[in-house]
Amino acid sequence: MPRVSQERLDARRRQILDAAARCFARNGFHATSMQDVLKEADLSAGAVYRYFSGKEELIAAIVGAVLGEVRESFEEAALQSPPPPPDVLIGAVLRRILNREPVLGEAGESLYPRLMVQVWAETLRNPELHAILEDGFAQVRKPWIKIVEGYQDAGMMRADIPALSVARTMVALAQGFAAQYALFGDVPIQVVELGVKALMSMEDKDDRN
Repeated sequence: MPRVSQERLDARRRQILDAAARCFARNGFHATSMQDVLKEADLSAGAVYRYFSGKEELIAAIVGAVLGEVRESFEEAALQSPPPPPDVLIGAVLRRILNREPVLGEAGESLYPRLMVQVWAETLRNPELHAILEDGFAQVRKPWIKIVEGYQDAGMMRADIPALSVARTMVALAQGFAAQYALFGDVPIQVVELGVKALMSMEDKDDRN
């Protein structure tokens, strides 16, 4: 298949996913119909069903794309020696996700935090989506483990703490930010960066004695 044709196919697929993401973030999964997605994308049913069989497949594709971008961000950081400190790294990844198109509403806020909160809720009742999300977060943790090991090798972090424990904590921090953004509005990323930096500055009482 010629390259230009594949590029067009990829662009059309992204057009459909962006339209579905806006609908899901705005109205929720269950209140959104495939007809809503067709209207948002301004495409015929045949054009959309060529790529996706229905809402479940659209949801899975959106989740996979977002988690894939998060994983790529952390993988790039893991290649640096030593990696950027956690406050810098978390801030960079959060900005990459929040600046990702599409946006929601006239204010131009990112739709992904709101979308991810709905995904977590849907995961509780949807075994297939649960499996996708579980695998996605497992893949996100892998580069974080390498990053933590890089901190430990460089003497930037205690080596007696399991890297997996730190990785899970940092992923939870990003999830918590997404939840606050979705529930309370445009939470500045600087708040998270400063908070992580402050926590990093604390000294262990036993180390001071």
